[in-house]
Amino acid sequence: MYAASREALAHTRSALQSALGSGAETAAAAQAGSELLSVVEALDSQRTLRGALADASAPAAIRETLAEQVFGSKVSAPALATVKAAVGQDWSAQSDLTNSLVQLGRESLLKAAANQDQLDTVEDELFRLGRIVAGNGELEQALSDRNTSVDAKRELLSRLLYGKSTAITSTLAVHAVGRLKASPADTFDELSALAATQRDRAVAHVRSAAALNEEQSSRLAATLTRVYGKPVTVHVEVDPELLSGLVVRVGDEVIDGTAAGRLAAVRKSLT
Repeated sequence: MYAASREALAHTRSALQSALGSGAETAAAAQAGSELLSVVEALDSQRTLRGALADASAPAAIRETLAEQVFGSKVSAPALATVKAAVGQDWSAQSDLTNSLVQLGRESLLKAAANQDQLDTVEDELFRLGRIVAGNGELEQALSDRNTSVDAKRELLSRLLYGKSTAITSTLAVHAVGRLKASPADTFDELSALAATQRDRAVAHVRSAAALNEEQSSRLAATLTRVYGKPVTVHVEVDPELLSGLVVRVGDEVIDGTAAGRLAAVRKSLT
């Protein structure tokens, strides 16, 4: 995202925060988040409307008026104020407008989760969902198949999550599966990481040859917290193929302390 779009996103985020207010109620934040994602669905399906709202050659006031005419009776005041603020900006690329509305919709939903003390739960549910999908080739194929309609994918995921996750986790995941930019598992991991950043935390994805007990997980989290200088949430996935040890990934950094990793390093040194 270029500078113009970063500035536009910052302005739009401020508009959302102002519209919600510093003491935003959970219901208002959740409603605004869901509505912003619905607006994105409308823009994704209507190319002409999307182009008109992102047309930098048209006066900002015209674009804002169009947004109010289209969405004014369909969304709440905070969501409408956010959309009008967004379309009134000049974006580096048309896709930056919709992607930024997605980002702000997700942030608003996560704010609602935080207000309910559910942010930890949402983060963990999204991570677990990613692991479930990654471990089930048939499910991953069904969610990523380009020949399957978005509605069918969302219906499948809704059934999978029904009664097994918070409403916010379901809303985030079901919307995301309709706009996949990466694999479903990676997409859910990204959502989990976004939840962690709302608490100013880093996320460590840990693959372990054996399950870690609570004490081991706590020690690992404390060690990584010291290393990275901020709280670290540890998500552990058991992978017996590692033979022993751990693989820890924090952002783009990977720490491989496994027997399999050491064997791979030895083999590489011999070639």
